[in-house]
This record gives sequence, C-alpha cells and structure tokens, in this order.
Amino acid sequence: MIAMNLYLSFALAVTLLMLVPGPNVSLIVANSVTYGPKYGLLTVAGTSSAMVIQLALTALGLTATLGVLGVWFAWLRWLGVIYLIYLGIRHWRAPLTDPKLTQLKTKDRRAIFLRALLVSLTNPKTLLFYAVFFPQFVDVNQPFGAQIALLCVTFLSLAIMIDSIWALGAGRMRPLLTAHGRLRNRVSGGFLIGAAAALALSRNG
Repeated sequence: MIAMNLYLSFALAVTLLMLVPGPNVSLIVANSVTYGPKYGLLTVAGTSSAMVIQLALTALGLTATLGVLGVWFAWLRWLGVIYLIYLGIRHWRAPLTDPKLTQLKTKDRRAIFLRALLVSLTNPKTLLFYAVFFPQFVDVNQPFGAQIALLCVTFLSLAIMIDSIWALGAGRMRPLLTAHGRLRNRVSGGFLIGAAAALALSRNG
C-alpha cells in the first residue's frame, strides 16, 4: 500500500487545490445562490459524476489517448465555454423575481445535473492533470494499481466534501442576496462567466 507520508501529502495537496475556485466551484456557487443549497448539492452530484468518469479513465491508463483526441477535447472545452457565457449573461440580465415563487420542475433538476456533468467533462485539462499529478504520490516499491485506486477514492471523497461546503456556504448567503434580487443575479451570472473564463484559460496550462 502507499506510504503514509506520501498519502498525507497527497491529501493535503488535494485539499489546497480544491479550495481554489475553478469551473466546478463557480457553477456550484452560482446554482446555490440562484436556486438554493439543495440545487448546489445537486450540482456537486453532477460534477462528481464527471469526476468518477475522469478518474476511471486515469486509473485505466486511457489518458494516453489524449494525444489522438486532443482536437476533439479542445472543441468540447470551447463549447462548454460558450455555453457558460450564455448562461452567465442570461443570469446577469434576468428580470427580478420572487425566489419564494420559483419552483424547479423535474426536468429542470435533470438539466442542472446534466449541465454540471457537461461543465466538468468539458475541461480536458483535468485528465492531463490527473495523469501528471497522481504518479508523484505513488511508491514504486508497492503495487501500482492499488495505490492509484486509493488515490482516486481519496481525491473523489475530498472533492465531494469540499464542493459540498462551497454549496452550503453559498446557500447560507442566499437570504442576503434574495433581499437584493439584482445583486443575486449579478453574483450568479458573474460566477457562471467566471467558470467560462476558467475553462478558457485551461488551454494555456
């Protein structure tokens, strides 16, 4: 099994990385502010589901295919950027409404989940990051597969926990933002546009 010092260093590094807002966090905060913490947590479910797929690809060694699929992933990223900008502008310019009268339908809940899944999946830099980041914490003298599996589970667990804190924290601010509807729209729209910027800048990593 992985050496304890390497494992603790990995957990600390992941925690610090997760505390820095990126595309996922921006979308989580935007949905928590707009619809409430329950929908922020639903967004966490979507981004985490995408993370499961990405971690599985990493564990199976499929990141080698990125060299062949690089152009395709780049197009996906830019589609995600455009989509987030569109959503951000819509939130920014949305008319003032009474949040107490706003009820999401089942299809809207599904849309929130799928949107979060899409945003997370359209950041191909994530796969490259996993492929480069994880080996730094692997003990070459121990079985490789078991260590990668442990790192993947740890990464996912920490991501879900910290992203949920982001969702609940943003949700607690919602009453204040609800009393100032235009500010609420600006905040949620700004976070969505920020998510688009984070995805766009990922091409320079």
